[in-house]
Amino acid sequence: MQVVETFTSINGEGVRAGETAVFVRFRGCNLCCSYCDTMWASEAGCSYNEMPAEEIDQFVRSTGIVNVTLTGGEPLIQDTEEMKRLLSMLLSDGKLRVEIETNGSIDLTPFCGQFRPVFTMDWKLPSSGQEASMRSRNISLLKKEDTVKFVCGSQADLSRAAELIREYALTEVCHVYMSPVFGAIRPEEIVGFLLDNRMNDVRLQLQIHKLIWDPDRRGV
Repeated sequence: MQVVETFTSINGEGVRAGETAVFVRFRGCNLCCSYCDTMWASEAGCSYNEMPAEEIDQFVRSTGIVNVTLTGGEPLIQDTEEMKRLLSMLLSDGKLRVEIETNGSIDLTPFCGQFRPVFTMDWKLPSSGQEASMRSRNISLLKKEDTVKFVCGSQADLSRAAELIREYALTEVCHVYMSPVFGAIRPEEIVGFLLDNRMNDVRLQLQIHKLIWDPDRRGV
């Protein structure tokens, strides 16, 4: 599998935000969102290491950290069988908590077997330019421990997210977060929208790592 970086930090987002985590970032993405903050990981000339599942598993366990985030790019465009093999290694003994950050366009079915990770699905909204690529059938595969994240860059995005949350009753399915496109919309605008629209059980999410370190810094 093509890995562009591995590092330890804190979870900057999600249910375990603020907790220590080990990250494996895979190369490439099948989408091209307008606000992407890891575009470099999908560029043609991006350097990467070929790492088999065994090597990734060994690295993760060597850190002594139990929260594991597989991210990208889009991690699920890697070889499906190799990704399933990696998940079986990471999850087989029950000692690690594995999360996959996925962009909502890849079928989750192959990864919902015996060794199922937690999914954080980044559902694309109009300002991303990629909304048409979303795979709504994935919602039926989500569980309570999973998350749907809406990255919002405008009032139109907020309104569309609210429509989707209601259409699919998402707060009854999994965790639901709204997050601002960094620098594009003020967090208080999202708070106002949540209050005005009585968006119960929807959480505002800020990217903690971008508040601690330079927003463009890698490896954090």
